[in-house]
Amino acid sequence: MDYMKKYEEWTTNSYFDKETREELQDLKGNENEIKERFYKDLEFGTGGLRGILGAGVNRMNLYTVRRATQGLANYNKKQVGDKKGVAIAYDSRRMSPEFALDTALCLNANGIRAYLFEALRPTPELSFALRELGCIAGIVITASHNPPEYNGYKVYWEDGAQITAPKDAEIIHEVNAITDFSAAKTMQKEAALKAGLLTMIGKEMDDKYIAELKKLVVNPVSKEGKKLKIVYTPLNGTGNLPVRRILKELGFEQVYVVPEQENPDSEFTTVGYPNPEDPKVFTLAKKLADKVGADIILATDPDADRLGVQVRNNKGEFVLFNGNMTGALIAEYVFSQKAENGTLPKNAALIKTIVTGNISDQIAANYHAKLIEVLTGFKYIGEQIKLFEQTGSNEFVFGYEESYGCLVGTHSRDKDAVVAVMTLCEAAAYYKSKGITLYEQMNNIYKKYGYYKENLVSVTFKGIEGMDKMKSIMEGYRKNPPKKTGEYQVVKIRDYKNDTITDLETGKVTLTGLPKSDVLYFELDKDAWCAIRPSGTEPKMKFYFGVKGESMEDAEQKLDTLIKDEIFQVN
Repeated sequence: MDYMKKYEEWTTNSYFDKETREELQDLKGNENEIKERFYKDLEFGTGGLRGILGAGVNRMNLYTVRRATQGLANYNKKQVGDKKGVAIAYDSRRMSPEFALDTALCLNANGIRAYLFEALRPTPELSFALRELGCIAGIVITASHNPPEYNGYKVYWEDGAQITAPKDAEIIHEVNAITDFSAAKTMQKEAALKAGLLTMIGKEMDDKYIAELKKLVVNPVSKEGKKLKIVYTPLNGTGNLPVRRILKELGFEQVYVVPEQENPDSEFTTVGYPNPEDPKVFTLAKKLADKVGADIILATDPDADRLGVQVRNNKGEFVLFNGNMTGALIAEYVFSQKAENGTLPKNAALIKTIVTGNISDQIAANYHAKLIEVLTGFKYIGEQIKLFEQTGSNEFVFGYEESYGCLVGTHSRDKDAVVAVMTLCEAAAYYKSKGITLYEQMNNIYKKYGYYKENLVSVTFKGIEGMDKMKSIMEGYRKNPPKKTGEYQVVKIRDYKNDTITDLETGKVTLTGLPKSDVLYFELDKDAWCAIRPSGTEPKMKFYFGVKGESMEDAEQKLDTLIKDEIFQVN
């Protein structure tokens, strides 16, 4: 069926509610917009759904969410029937509560029990809750850090991690098999509650989650640490209550929350793009920090799985740590303190993604830990935790990715900004008791391991033409890969789509050993590297760069030169 026929179906079929039909009827004559909404189905990818809100098959709405849920229900019933339930959480975005309830009722109509959080909760708590409840799967309604017009639908499996191969492909097959939207079942909330199919969860699960976090404390907060001044913003998302609670219960007495960003706001009025990687989201937090004389500023994204950090430098100015810096800071703290107090496992493991900086390799080597690289996406870190438990080969201590996500402990199988806040504040308190700031400790880490510097450049390609353009760019790099960039020689090329590692000196080709993914990684000499991939969640091409310098100034100069190389200029 072509896109115009699909459009006509949605505007005339009484299955779709009046509001949906009227929204689409208003688009008559706007062929480009109609095409964007109907030229393809909103793709249920390896992590679930993510897209712009609105009516149409290529948009996030109750009907596309219900179709995805029916596909998941069909898959679940083939696996375990209706014996195990599904846990559901949601964030503060537009339509998140409605999507979450409709998801639960679709599952209920299929005879599957649903455990629905009574109000918004962080993504990592969903990962914890589904295992605590013995569920077969979990679903989070969130679009993470995307702009307000987006929402999403992330699927987790019984181990608490997002779905990975082969289950991702199997679930996608079930979703794609549903060609008639009216085939997706639903029922009334009152009937689902009466039948015992819908269970609301809340405070009891919160208490269990917080209790697990407390077990991960390495150094209790000292008297000096209690003086630490912390400014925190949840960016109008889910982090407000759990972050404030854990800090209070651990003894941090001077926590200041940005009032304009404290409560849920689906429009993210004061930030627009609620991404803690963006320095602009800290504008109000910095004003508050200067007012109260704060030591550090912390920001969590709307579903509280990413953490952004600003600390005062030696001039008293706030500077933003990138994800590599924050990850290295927490890794060094956790590994060093566990080594010092004798609790670091002999088979300890540190896991990073392939586009995360190389300083992590040095930290792992220093503490005789196994370093494991996985594909981009925290689900692959969660998958390794499961494998460790099954084989006993290693014990997970810490995992992180450059995109501001990390995990201490195994209570969650996804990145957890709540535990990241907890551990970072604990580290700040510890170093404060030793007379140094987090900024000074970061410099100590560079002196110890080397001056590593990284950056990410994103280029946006919107619409149908944008997708084609990104494919063309990747094909170009594969057909004509660079052999040199700036002062660096390309040593090896990793093509994760074709599962090859090519040694340019010997010509030898080996396997990557990782699942297929559209990523090209260029290993350069002098411990430098760059990688290219289309984003899996946004219409962007991402270029990652990493270098090692003799000093931070040297590293910054080398990084700037590498980024500006004409090889990486696309538009």
